[in-house]
Amino acid sequence: MKIWDLPTRFYHWLQALLFIGLVASGNSGEGPHLVLGLALFTLVIWRVLWGVVGSETSQFKAFVASPKRVVSYLMGREKAQPGHNPAGSWMVVVLIVSLLMQCSTGIVISGLLDNMPFAETLFTDSAYDASMAIHSLFAKVLQALVAVHLLAILVYKLRSKPLVWAMVSGKQKNTLDNPNAVLAFSSNKRALLMLLAAGLVTMTIVVSSLV
Repeated sequence: MKIWDLPTRFYHWLQALLFIGLVASGNSGEGPHLVLGLALFTLVIWRVLWGVVGSETSQFKAFVASPKRVVSYLMGREKAQPGHNPAGSWMVVVLIVSLLMQCSTGIVISGLLDNMPFAETLFTDSAYDASMAIHSLFAKVLQALVAVHLLAILVYKLRSKPLVWAMVSGKQKNTLDNPNAVLAFSSNKRALLMLLAAGLVTMTIVVSSLV
């Protein structure tokens, strides 16, 4: 059955590519690190918006589980449902928050906010030093989270639950207790509007830095 819409799949794979590019350019100190970072920032803002108005399996309110459900799932007492499992739902949230933190501190470090109102008050030398420290820390945190994510994918593959193919095709087979569940999917046009809105946020930041 179909569980992932096209926007969610597009986000997932483009995020992976941008993250690889950022790690490579960040570690070497060369390459279009800032451009890639702004692209990732736009993408994550888009995912946050899609988590509010997107398809059922992409909405935060539909898949973020309580700690009790996570424990129940890990102990094998939670039935499989379409979309993110309870443990995976928190990995999604942690990744998105970490990416937002990384992108935001990168924007501060790059000086793109220096011309914003009250910049002299908000972005002091101490704020820049803190942003640099957080940016460096989350670079390591994100790589660790990605490693955990890849390990989970491998474990599920060994358990005959092909998560990668589901994110490619949008469909999941033979892994659900209720394969006949009816899911609500939002239109790609709405996703495009949300992407444009996210792009406007990034463009506003860039343009303000040039004024």
